[in-house]
Amino acid sequence: MSPQDSRVMDANAEALGVSVTELMGNAGRAVADFLDERFRGKRVLFVCGPGNNGGDGFAAASLMDPSTVSVALLKKPSDIHTDAAWHFYSQLRCPILEYSKVDLDSYDVIVDCALGTGMKGNVREPYRGFIAATEGRGNVVSVDVPSGLGSDVSVLPVATVTFHDMKEGMTRENSGEIVISDIGIPAEAVDVVGPGDMLRYPVPERDSHKGENGRLMIIAGGPYFGAPMMASMSALRVGTDIVRLYVPESVSRLVSSASPVLMVTALPGDRLTCGSVDLLLEESAGYDAVLIGPGLGTDPDTREAVRRFVSGCARPLVIDADGLTAVAEMVFDGNVVLTPHRREFRNLGGSCCPNELADRLNATVLLKGANDEISDGRRTRINRTGTPAMTGAGTGDVLAGAVAGLLAKGMTPFDSACLAAYICGKAGEYAFTDKSYGLIATDIVEEIPHVLRDLLR
Repeated sequence: MSPQDSRVMDANAEALGVSVTELMGNAGRAVADFLDERFRGKRVLFVCGPGNNGGDGFAAASLMDPSTVSVALLKKPSDIHTDAAWHFYSQLRCPILEYSKVDLDSYDVIVDCALGTGMKGNVREPYRGFIAATEGRGNVVSVDVPSGLGSDVSVLPVATVTFHDMKEGMTRENSGEIVISDIGIPAEAVDVVGPGDMLRYPVPERDSHKGENGRLMIIAGGPYFGAPMMASMSALRVGTDIVRLYVPESVSRLVSSASPVLMVTALPGDRLTCGSVDLLLEESAGYDAVLIGPGLGTDPDTREAVRRFVSGCARPLVIDADGLTAVAEMVFDGNVVLTPHRREFRNLGGSCCPNELADRLNATVLLKGANDEISDGRRTRINRTGTPAMTGAGTGDVLAGAVAGLLAKGMTPFDSACLAAYICGKAGEYAFTDKSYGLIATDIVEEIPHVLRDLLR
């Protein structure tokens, strides 16, 4: 579990009614129980930072015998920056000390609650000095993760009490004995895509420039021209900087007329053919991701062109709609998202659930339905956003464009598929409040920015 996974999980739990304060209290109980079992009667010092990792320490110390426990603060009490941490700090009955005035040798056990999973970059003072002071001590216990894990310096504890699951990078060598504690996180907070997943959205840096937030190539159209329009507008609405459509010449003017922001390159003829593959492969090198499939049709030459392009493309790919009919027997490199509905899923060789197919094809599979199922063969998550009104033509093209746009913005295939399904479903819910069962695919596209506005706050 990565640091970001932990933050997403906590936010999803809170959305389900399990507060951060409740989770912190449960974490404190787990730490207190471990210390009571292993070090009963020993003099224990909690060294706490001002964040939620420190809050876990406050919660644990508040449950223990105040005559054997002390808390040392690495920062001033006024620096405690979460309500949950402040809540447990206010409940402390034991001595509270300034870390700079503490003699670690006066204690039998040092509990490391300095830095948690939210740490970024290299460790700075006063944390760096604390980590150095723990070197060589055999009586250090870390809470959730050893402070500094993954940076140039870190605590090397005898044990780590971690919560819900092991965190990314933890080993016996760098974390000591790893004790995993259940702190009451609902299974739904992990298994179902929720509002916490919006934390994964790649918000642009303030000083970023055009093209740095995603360059997407879309190969689409021919027999149909609406599909490429909707896919491209969806990708733009999820915040992709540059989207260029490669469509047959026969529909290029129609597609160009859909919006002045669309950039279109015309390919020879009235459908995608093998004659365009070399050009498309060369062009793909200039993009961060590629979407292929919407509106292509199923002409045999088009299918062969799709297979050749997919086989030669070195960029992350989303394969949708008619593109799926061409790749039924292919195995991928793990950097591909397939977006089938139930019939397309069966044609790809799927049976009951997407994890087996994803594992066999080495791809992420987004199986569209009343509840979308997303799997990369190792993980499977469910998306429950949406409405029964989202069964009309074009909604799949909107979803494919959103997946590809997020992929171009730097998200992983699995996370792109999960978040795009959530955003599009929410956009459909927004549209339903106004359009009811008369909503159409373009209504979903227009609501995507409103979802971002509301849920990225």
